[in-house]
Amino acid sequence: MSDAGGIDCVCLTGPTACGKTELALALAATVPIEIVSMDSALVYRGLDIGTAKPAPEVRRAVPHHLVDILDPTEAYSAGRFARDAARLVSEIRARGRWPLLVGGTLLYLKAFRDGLAALPPADAAVRAELDREAERYGLSALHERLRQVDPEAAARIGPSDRQRIQRALEVHLLVNRPITELQRAASERQRGVLAIALVPPSRAELAERIARRFDAMVAAGFVEEVRRLRARGDLTPELPAIRAVGYRQLWSYLDGRCTWDEARQKALAATRQFAKRQLTWLRGDGRIEQWDAFAPGLLNRLVERLSKENLIAKISRRLC
Repeated sequence: MSDAGGIDCVCLTGPTACGKTELALALAATVPIEIVSMDSALVYRGLDIGTAKPAPEVRRAVPHHLVDILDPTEAYSAGRFARDAARLVSEIRARGRWPLLVGGTLLYLKAFRDGLAALPPADAAVRAELDREAERYGLSALHERLRQVDPEAAARIGPSDRQRIQRALEVHLLVNRPITELQRAASERQRGVLAIALVPPSRAELAERIARRFDAMVAAGFVEEVRRLRARGDLTPELPAIRAVGYRQLWSYLDGRCTWDEARQKALAATRQFAKRQLTWLRGDGRIEQWDAFAPGLLNRLVERLSKENLIAKISRRLC
């Protein structure tokens, strides 16, 4: 049940490396919150350094949810996130605390806030056929095929976004209807979410932060982490966990398919492309407030914003 003007929870989002986690933890020192991770990679155990997963002592100090809940062999989905997050939001609020969704997987936010279309489950045979077509004719040919059957989806999905192109074509092949049509039929605005995005004022500054963060991850043992994952013997680069940005490039390096310099450059380029897609999504969603990610006084501004919605007062009353 919503209160505070129809708000169920607060979401702190934005592109990778923009300081979401740092601001969330700073808020936790001021307001009794629990964090619900909205990150598709943090769900996996063993993917720690390359995902910038908060340290165990941090998670003990501030409750975190949907972190380390799956083995890397398993898959997670936006639909499952929506169900898990709905349950957690209800439980956290029942404890008299406030749920804060934190992360940059914007499809998860859409699933939680608006609901998702009832799409058919993945079909291994169809996906295998699409993979063969991509190998034979190239990904651009698949994107052109998507444009012919679902021009709206093709305009929304980048020509290099293999996973989303494949899924859109798969849905069309399975039900003979465009994925856009099914998504449009999904219910509107099921939950009230105060969503705030930290957006960098310049791409160049974000690119510098991405590079610094990647190098810090490498210094902290990122390569060794991927080496341990490879040594398990049951993981492959095709799994969603290993397709995470950074992991697949280092996996390729450890397979001997590229040099270290090539792997580093590919990882940085992939991360910048990921951030670009996040920024494009954010620009198209007018319900998400956009704040300068690197402006001073963000914590004070966030507390004031919550106070304006009367959220902090409601938390205080529940704790009394």
